[in-house]
Amino acid sequence: MIIYDGKKYVCNIDLGMEIIRGKWKAVILCHLNDGPKRFLELQRITGGISQKVLNEKLQELQHHGLITKIVYPQVPPKVEYLLTVIGKDLFPALEMIQDWSIKHFPNKD
Repeated sequence: MIIYDGKKYVCNIDLGMEIIRGKWKAVILCHLNDGPKRFLELQRITGGISQKVLNEKLQELQHHGLITKIVYPQVPPKVEYLLTVIGKDLFPALEMIQDWSIKHFPNKD
């Protein structure tokens, strides 16, 4: 049994999947792998995510240390999100899942 952030997990895979679980987290991570993005840019390129949900998912990813938020001291304020070292370390695993999906479920409707 693994305890992380006050929750119990059966194994490390259970914990890892919990951190990236959901419709949007992996998508956000994939877009941030291309480089830093601003909030509205992330909302536009993810397509279909509400501001509320995007904000929640960004906060969750920040909480787990996968992304960081940079606030530039200027007017109007400029905020960017980018992958941390931990987030970059996760990306090869996401690419493996993507490759697996392409291989086993190509062009499925």
